[in-house]
Amino acid sequence: MQLTAEHCPAPVPPPGSRGIDEILAAARARLDRLDPERAHLAYRAGALLVDIRPAAQRAAHGVVPGALTVERNVLEWRFDPRCPARLPEAVDYDVPVVILCQEGYTSSLAAAALQDIGLRRATDVDGGFAAWRIAGLPALGPTPAPRNPLAPPVTAGWARR
Repeated sequence: MQLTAEHCPAPVPPPGSRGIDEILAAARARLDRLDPERAHLAYRAGALLVDIRPAAQRAAHGVVPGALTVERNVLEWRFDPRCPARLPEAVDYDVPVVILCQEGYTSSLAAAALQDIGLRRATDVDGGFAAWRIAGLPALGPTPAPRNPLAPPVTAGWARR
């Protein structure tokens, strides 16, 4: 017999804990999230657009030209004006920061973390890079893998079956 979720009861959460859906909702409740078009306008007006996606996602899906790349695991250190490891752009607590992830989930948590540091104008892109791309906003890549022009197409031989 294979065990499935219906055979295994969910563990009882510890008192005071919150599930990720609750944490995400609380983070988003305090953000003025931007749709891709508003995020692009904010970026063009001087807001810092910060891509927190891992390198593999940026390679696979593309990037926004000019966006700062700061992976999620170091974001707070790079934007805390009190931290010696901060970026030169982290000049004060009033800097507008717009966080971008792939689909707009991790970015909400990251923007809320920046607000916790004191960056009151931190927010994120609703729908993330995927929505940015769908909106037709400036993006580069991904770079397709090079193809051997002498090799037959991957589907070669399928039509004969």
